[in-house]
Amino acid sequence: MGKYDFTTLPNRFGHHTYKWKEAETDRQVLPAWIADMDFEVLPEIRQTVHDYAEQLVYGYTYASDGLIEAVQNWEEKHHGYRFEKDALVFIEGVVPAISTAIQAFTKEGEAVLINTPVYPPFARSIKLNNRRLITNSLVEKDGLFEIDFDQLEKDFVEEDVKLYVLCNPHNPGGRVWEKEVLKKIGQLCQKHGVLLVSDEIHQDLALFGNKHQSFNTVNEDFKEFSLILSSATKTFNIAGTKNSYAIIENPKLRLAFQKRQLANNQHEISGLGYLATEAAYRYGEDWLTELKELIETHINYVVDVFGKETKIKVMKPQGTYLIWLDFSAYDISDEELRKLLRDEAKVILNRGLDFGEEGALHARLNVAMPTSILEEVCQRIIATFSNL
Repeated sequence: MGKYDFTTLPNRFGHHTYKWKEAETDRQVLPAWIADMDFEVLPEIRQTVHDYAEQLVYGYTYASDGLIEAVQNWEEKHHGYRFEKDALVFIEGVVPAISTAIQAFTKEGEAVLINTPVYPPFARSIKLNNRRLITNSLVEKDGLFEIDFDQLEKDFVEEDVKLYVLCNPHNPGGRVWEKEVLKKIGQLCQKHGVLLVSDEIHQDLALFGNKHQSFNTVNEDFKEFSLILSSATKTFNIAGTKNSYAIIENPKLRLAFQKRQLANNQHEISGLGYLATEAAYRYGEDWLTELKELIETHINYVVDVFGKETKIKVMKPQGTYLIWLDFSAYDISDEELRKLLRDEAKVILNRGLDFGEEGALHARLNVAMPTSILEEVCQRIIATFSNL
């Protein structure tokens, strides 16, 4: 038995919890979609929130030296990434940071590239900012996503790409990109003058011995044209506290980013976000170790049980608590898939098509929940699809 409780399902009702919204009105439904976890938060974070409540004034705050040190120490210890504190820019979330970068470094009508299927806000942010969305399809090989580098270079050149938003580790495929892959990406960006925004929010959730490589640790020169985005929110289940950070080593890029951030009035961070992030990085290491062991067990369970009892093809992730499921072996439409999951199995997964056209007949499953609940989710899916 570990030190922390990962077996109790916290009450998610009555808290306006987005993930459990549909279950509020239909208690039979089990949500296994949006990327937050159904586990109790780290006790030190909980204590921090209690202490915050005792302040009695909840006014404007700034990032403390202690927080900045905590972020620097965490990045160095866990990802081998050392940087000066000047390089660190706090912003309320990674997705707002992506939009800020798009606005700061591209003009309307210019091309921004993503690898699809990918986290839906990437495409949404590009389109809503009136940039040209270029989708570079990932290729599935031996049960993992790969980048087609010939096609990537072709897209860079033919579409005159200005900005590339990379997802590392990749959501929804759980791919932890290796150093060699990142090196090739960096060299292509250098060659064609493409700026890189690396969303590394799942960096702490590399699993099964895979090691996350922060883009800027691959080659010193890459720091000149990159922005690294990360946060404690995914790792420690504190998305509602609102805080993330950009690491921008190139002073010119940093200045342009901060100018746009100010223009959008995105420079103020929730005081709770600052405090929760510091507590997470100071006290969360043992909690994270236990969490990752459980997530690995859950992933192995899903791979095993769906492999034995269904025709669902499971892409086993190298990181994240998200699993990309392929239902294309069944003779059904996307709409039928959605209905089977929602109305028959009574489970909510993320719709594959939201991640790009490559997501047809796919769904994303979140396994960050107590084992008993995950087993129930999987058994419901099995019961529904074993009849097809």
